[in-house]
Formats: sequence, structure tokens, C-alpha cells
Amino acid sequence: MSLASTRSLFFMAFIAGALALGASYYLEYAIGLKPCGLCLLQRFFLALFTSVCVIAALHGPRRLGCLLYWLLSLFSSLAGMVTAWRHVVLQSDPAQQVSGCSHGLEGLFANMPWLYVVKRLFNGTADCAEISWTLFDLSIPEWSLLFFVAVTILGAYQIVQLAWYAYQRPPGGESSHRGRVGD
Repeated sequence: MSLASTRSLFFMAFIAGALALGASYYLEYAIGLKPCGLCLLQRFFLALFTSVCVIAALHGPRRLGCLLYWLLSLFSSLAGMVTAWRHVVLQSDPAQQVSGCSHGLEGLFANMPWLYVVKRLFNGTADCAEISWTLFDLSIPEWSLLFFVAVTILGAYQIVQLAWYAYQRPPGGESSHRGRVGD
């Protein structure tokens, strides 16, 4: 795997993340959809993924740096995937108990520890359970889940590929070419 192809992959992942982030801002500000807490948490993980990819594309790291960047992008995409999955579950099960009143996130962050706020967001609110927009009969959290699954697969594949190349490399800097018996 060459450095140029790694930079290209990070750049393409950045472009995909930036387009998804742009679509979420378009739906909020141009269409007028109000994001719930889980939507904002997914947007945070998407922004984290996009930031890691653009930094990696600009940096152009070698093998160890690529591994670290792919691990960071995998972490952010896994966190986004779990958040989107929880959101899809809340929307698909109308009998799911969600709290009726939703406090503003500013008030929650101002008065509560952040771990409590994340737990509260994962419990869901009435805003999280309603489907306000669809495209091809898929809601926004379902599209988000598809995106996060795709970039998780990409990150996992790249990490496995880097590990495979490191495993095949001979120890101690020896040549990978076998010498002939007569040499």
C-alpha cells in the first residue's frame, strides 16, 4: 500500500464525511428540521471522523501513523454507528418508553455531568422517536447508520490490511528476497 493511495483514501473519506455533514446542516438550516439530542451526538461523531480524515490526508503519515489515524477514524465511526443504531431502534419501536419532556441540551450540560447527559441522550426523548423526514423510505438516522457502517468497514479493512503487511515484513530489516543456494 503506497502513501499516495492512503492519502487518497483519507481524502475521499473526508469528502464523504463533509458531504454528509453538509447535508445535515442543510436539513437543519434550509429545510428547517430541528435536530434532537441523538442527531447532534451523531453529528459530533461525524465531525470527529471528518476531522481525523482531513488531518490524515494533509499529514500523509507512514505506516504507524496510518494505523493510528485509521484507529481514530474507526473509533469515531463505531461510536457514530452505535448512536445511529440506538436512534433507529427508538424510531422503529413506538412502544419504547421515551421521556416526554426534553430539556435543552444547554441546560443539561450546564447542570449535569457529561456522562449523565450522554446516558440521558441514549434513553431518548419524544423528539428522537418521531420521523420527520425520509428519502427512499429511509429516515435520517437510517441513512446515518448506513454511512457509519460503510466507513467502519473501510476503517476495519485498512487496519487489517496494515496488520497483514506488517506481518509479512521480515523481522530485523532482512531482505524479503530469498537467496539462491549457490550464492
